[in-house]
Amino acid sequence: MSSASETTPTKRRGRRPAGQDTRAALLEAARAVFAETGYEGATVRGIATRAGVDAAMVNHWFGSKEGLFAQAVLELPFNPAELLDTLLSGPVEELSERIVRTFLTRWDESGGGMFAALVRSVAGHEQVAQVLREFFLNHLFTRLADKVGGEDAQFRATLCASQVIGMGMIRYVARFEPLASTDVETMVTAVAPTLQRYLTGPID
Repeated sequence: MSSASETTPTKRRGRRPAGQDTRAALLEAARAVFAETGYEGATVRGIATRAGVDAAMVNHWFGSKEGLFAQAVLELPFNPAELLDTLLSGPVEELSERIVRTFLTRWDESGGGMFAALVRSVAGHEQVAQVLREFFLNHLFTRLADKVGGEDAQFRATLCASQVIGMGMIRYVARFEPLASTDVETMVTAVAPTLQRYLTGPID
């Protein structure tokens, strides 16, 4: 009598019904691994194993670990133009509330993994530091400060970035309690006044 292994074709590791499924699985696995280990600690083999595919698929779809990193992590979950419009669509005096609520809501939806991957990789990968600078300063907070008409827009933007990135680090990377599990609206109430002062209040 034939055994099950003799009569049933063995499913090849890494074979998926469609190429896009493999690509999506690699992106999801890469975000998880980069969040856990940072860029330097992540390996192509480890990411492929997490995704359940052959390591050759990384090169096939992304060319290299760096190419995968660029697609999985540097593609921030925000469209800067859309985000700017969303944040500016309301009274200026409530701008900081919209900022805190929007960032925490979107990061919470992904478990903070993408933010954690960025922060853990920043020390060993200049691309990450550049993305953080360009997104938080050039694309977001400097434009917000310019829009609300405050003086010293660049300094205000840097203060805002320190507040939001610091909040993200404590919530998603260091996971200090109770802040890590505090609900979004409580965080808005606690953090927004400081952020609003950075945007429109006295800072001298």
